[in-house]
Amino acid sequence: MGKIIITGVDGNFGGFTGRSILKKKNKDELIFTSPNKNVISKFQEQGIDARYADYTNPEQLIGAFEEGETLLLISVPQVGEKRRKMHKNAIDAAVKAGVKKIIYTSIVGAGVPENDAYEIADHKFTETYILGTGLKYVLLRNSQYSEAMIAAFEQAAESDGILKTSMGDGRIAHVSRDDCAEAAACVAAGAGKDNAVYYITGPTANTVEEFVAIGTEVTGKKVIYQYITDEDMWAFFDSRFVPRKTDGDWSKADPAFPFCSDGMVTFSRAIRLGQMSNCTNDFETLTGKKPKSVRALFENIENHSIGNRTPTD
Repeated sequence: MGKIIITGVDGNFGGFTGRSILKKKNKDELIFTSPNKNVISKFQEQGIDARYADYTNPEQLIGAFEEGETLLLISVPQVGEKRRKMHKNAIDAAVKAGVKKIIYTSIVGAGVPENDAYEIADHKFTETYILGTGLKYVLLRNSQYSEAMIAAFEQAAESDGILKTSMGDGRIAHVSRDDCAEAAACVAAGAGKDNAVYYITGPTANTVEEFVAIGTEVTGKKVIYQYITDEDMWAFFDSRFVPRKTDGDWSKADPAFPFCSDGMVTFSRAIRLGQMSNCTNDFETLTGKKPKSVRALFENIENHSIGNRTPTD
């Protein structure tokens, strides 16, 4: 039987997935890949088949994926045309290398035709491209990371105590990034069904107002939510020199906002319009565990930071 390929083991998500699958599968059943040669060396020292993978080099990727039967394609942090091309390269290489199944970490809202959020387009493209290969597939549509919203809560608490977005009364089932990574590891190890779509979500779908209320109660830091328009959000990010597109000039951007403003604003709009509201028990089905609640994450906040990786890495 061919091996299981785990991509992006240098990242926050991929690193957790790699550590988790090592508890489920023997080392000789796995291939870890990364564009970071220092990380590869670390895993090789542990006796793991770790390989360099350059998503901008389709031919090089074929060798990185050889002997693999299942590919866990963890979405790369870049956004826009660059990400779509990198994903296409990885999928094409997987086909040429003889991979039989692709698992892809997508996002809630990708199955909603009218959802035109900036980053959703990348996931829709990748999902469609995978389906076009004829390979077996599993699409893991992850909800918004709780860690990202906790970071926004902390930023608000340290400034004026007001979290301002255009999400309105829209609901989203915030989920821990670690839970998403655990679900991916379980599916890569064989959980779930082939040719399926799973929504990896937290246990409840919350409004932003409900989210910050939980944070305030648990941490004692008073934060309230204030609705602002999409235009006001763009204006705020412009004032912090945050580029509207990923390929903009990041040299003066406020490091508190590591994502382009088009992504953040259109994502908020999609939530407001109810296009990201999936709330399922798929995580428990795949892992046999309950997903962490927002309250539980706030209670263990020191272990649930969003990390420093940006979409320009």
